[in-house]
Amino acid sequence: MKLIVQIPCLNEEASLPETIRAIPRQIPGIDRVELLIVDDGSTDRTAEVARAHGVDHVVRFTRRKGLAAAFMAGLDASLRLGADVIVNTDADNQYPGHEIPRLLAPILAGEADMVVGDRGVAEVEHFTPTKRLLQRLGSWVVRKVSGTQIGDATSGFRAFTREAALRINIVSEFTYTLESIIQAGKKKLAIAHLPIQAKATRPSRLFASTWEYLKRSAATILRIYAMYEPFRVFVVLGSVLLLAGTALGLRYAWFWWMGEIRGHLQSAILSVLLLIMGLFTLQWGLMADLVASNRKLLEDLLYRVRKLELPDDRRG
Repeated sequence: MKLIVQIPCLNEEASLPETIRAIPRQIPGIDRVELLIVDDGSTDRTAEVARAHGVDHVVRFTRRKGLAAAFMAGLDASLRLGADVIVNTDADNQYPGHEIPRLLAPILAGEADMVVGDRGVAEVEHFTPTKRLLQRLGSWVVRKVSGTQIGDATSGFRAFTREAALRINIVSEFTYTLESIIQAGKKKLAIAHLPIQAKATRPSRLFASTWEYLKRSAATILRIYAMYEPFRVFVVLGSVLLLAGTALGLRYAWFWWMGEIRGHLQSAILSVLLLIMGLFTLQWGLMADLVASNRKLLEDLLYRVRKLELPDDRRG
């Protein structure tokens, strides 16, 4: 069984050597361990440092494409290299490399398709109170949306089986962490999580401020949920519009019954507009649900094509 540990990097020449040294090359139940670096358009010597410290494979972008693109490039490269199991970790040495065998244990035992390392964000000392609150809130939202029990949705310390990696298709340009959990939950993959002790690191390069992180994360969650549950989203929106239109219509009808309709014509007009918008929204929900059904068929087709195209040493 082959394990490939993939490490997305952006200007990590200083921290990368320590991260590489911390990754064990001998793991019980694993025949071969290889390292793969995804250089997201670094302007320093990240790629050269990686090769000098024994990294087996380097995927390099000529310009920065973002963490989500780097993650997917790493998954695709790992699958092409015949990985049976893939571990994703960060280049800043935030996640303990010696915990990789424990991260793999549920997969090797056949109990999980995907495992997430839980940093225990409520107790992480180097997180600010605001960051702790936002991390907990974001993870709660992801749990509700995905139907999973992951306590740390933004953790990048993860393990995937080959089958799980074949089914992951990240469409967000921001980050893979939230979307991959939502996708895994909607695709009924078995997801496990276990506690880890994360180290303090430099400020994130993924976002410039807490507000930007909150805004983009919320947009990602809403977008992915709408992709997988469009009918529910549009029914809720349409129902709100219909209820608001009905309430205004009843208000106008009351004044009409009382003979006091003067000055209330605006309510009647707004009621009609809201009712029309509500009906159109419900119609869009039906159309979006049909599109979602087609997307599921296309995802299944993509999975089958990738499985045929990408080599699998176990079949040899």
